[in-house]
Amino acid sequence: MEGASFGAGRAGAALDPVSFARRPQTLLRVVSWVFSIAVFGPIVNEGYVNSDSGPELRCVFNGNAGACRFGVTLGLGAFLACAAFLLLDVRFQQISSVRDRRRAVLLDLGFSGLWSFLWFVGFCFLTNQWQRTPPGPATTQAGDAARAAIAFSFFSILSWVALTVKALQRFRLGTDMSLFATEQLGTGAGQDYPGYPVGSGVEGTETYQSPPFTETLDTSPKGYQVPAY
Repeated sequence: MEGASFGAGRAGAALDPVSFARRPQTLLRVVSWVFSIAVFGPIVNEGYVNSDSGPELRCVFNGNAGACRFGVTLGLGAFLACAAFLLLDVRFQQISSVRDRRRAVLLDLGFSGLWSFLWFVGFCFLTNQWQRTPPGPATTQAGDAARAAIAFSFFSILSWVALTVKALQRFRLGTDMSLFATEQLGTGAGQDYPGYPVGSGVEGTETYQSPPFTETLDTSPKGYQVPAY
C-alpha cells in the first residue's frame, strides 16, 4: 500500500523494479549521481595545470588548491551518498520497524539538506575563484573542465533541493498505524475488555451501616441510694 508508512507499504511486500525505477526519488538520485561525476571528474582529469614558475601542477581555479580539493570532495561525497541512499531505497520496503523507517527518512532529509547547502557554497566558491583566475594558455586549456564543474555544481543544487523536498514529503506522510493494529492484536481484537474479577477489592453495591446508637439507662446507678422515708 503506497504511502502507508513513510512512502512505502507493509514490510515484506515484493518490490516492482519498473515502478521503483520510475519513482521521482529514484530518478533524482540517479541524476544527482551523474551530476557528481560531472563535477569531480573534470577537476581530477584537467583541473590541475602546469605552473608558469615551475614543473609543479596548480589548480586551474586561480591556483587555489583548496578549491579543487573542495570540488573533488563534494562531488565524491555526493557520488557515494547517492549510491548508498539508492541501496537504502531498495531495502526500505523490507524494514519492518516503524522507528527504523523514521530514522532512515530523517537521515535522508538531513543529509540532502546539508548537501544542498554545500553545493551552493561550492558553486559560489568555484565561480568566485574562476573569475579571479588570470587568462593564460593553461587556463584556456582547462577552461572547459572548470566551466563544466561550475555548471554541474549549480545543477546539483537543484537536484539535491528536490531530494530534500521529497524526503520532507515522506516524513510528513508518517505511518498509518491501522496497518499494524491487526498484526499486534491478532484475532482477539474484537474481544471485550474483561471486567473486574470477584474479590478483586472493588466495593460492591452493599454499603456498610453502623448499628443505631442505643442508650441504656441503669435504674440503679452506682453510688446512689434511695432514701428511706
